[in-house]
Amino acid sequence: MELISVFLQYEFLRNAFLTGIMVGFLAPILGVFLVVRRLSLIADALSHITLAGIAGSLLLGKHVLFFAGLNPLYLGIIFSVGGALLIEKLRTVYKTYQELSIPIILSGGIGLGVVFISLADGFNTDLFNYLFGSVIAVTRSDLWTISAITLIVTVLLLFFYKELFFLSFDEEQAIVSGINKKLVHLIFIIMVALVIASSMRIVGILLVSSLMTLPVAASMRIAKGFKQMFIFSILFGELSVIVGLISAYHLDLAPGGTIVVTAVLILVITILLKKKN
Repeated sequence: MELISVFLQYEFLRNAFLTGIMVGFLAPILGVFLVVRRLSLIADALSHITLAGIAGSLLLGKHVLFFAGLNPLYLGIIFSVGGALLIEKLRTVYKTYQELSIPIILSGGIGLGVVFISLADGFNTDLFNYLFGSVIAVTRSDLWTISAITLIVTVLLLFFYKELFFLSFDEEQAIVSGINKKLVHLIFIIMVALVIASSMRIVGILLVSSLMTLPVAASMRIAKGFKQMFIFSILFGELSVIVGLISAYHLDLAPGGTIVVTAVLILVITILLKKKN
C-alpha cells in the first residue's frame, strides 16, 4: 500500500495515476475489437500520425504565441482523428487492397513527424516525454481531457456494442441485417484515434499500440468466451498500468517502457500457464 499511497500525496502523481487507470480501461477494451477484426496495425499508424501533430504543435509553439500556451495534446488529437478519417477514405480508394491504407498513413505520420522535429532543431524534453511517457508530465488539463474522452468512448461503446460485435464475427450477415458498416466502422476508428492520442502522456506515442494488443493477446490464452476476453483484457491492462507506473516512479524509468514490459511479462505467464495445463 505504501507504494501506491505516494501517488495520492502529490497532484502530479495523482494525475498520472488516474489517467493511467482510465487508459488501462479504454485501450484494452478497444483492443479486443481491433485484434478480433485483425486491425491491430491501425493503432501503430494512428500513434505515428499523432506524433506528427505533437511535434507540429511544439514547433508552432516556438513561433506562434497562441500555440505556445496550447496543450500539444489537442493538435495531436486533431491529427489522430484526421489520420483515422484518411484511413477510411483510403480504404474506399483501394477497395481490393484496403490494408494499404494503414502503412500509407503510418509512413506519412513518421515522415511529417521527422520533418517537424528537424525544423524544431531536434528533440526536446517535452517531445521525449510524449514519445515514451512521463509520470511528471501529466497535467490537470490532460486529466480533464482524458476524462472527457473516457466518458465519450464508454457511452459510444455501450451504444454500438451489438453492431461492433456483429461486424467483428459475421460482417456479411451484419450488413444484410441492415447495420451501416461504414458509419459504425468510422465511429469506431475515431474512438481508437481519441484513445491513442489521450494515452500518449502515460504510455508514450511509440508504445501506446502495445497496451491495445498485449493485454488482449494474454486474455485470449485463458478466456473462454468473448465477454471473458473483455474482463481479462481490462484486468491485465489495469495491472500493467499500475505496476508499470509504480515501477517507473520508484526506479526513475519511463512509464511507457515499464508498462509495456509488465504487459509482456503477463503475456508470457499466460502462455506458460496454458502450455502447462
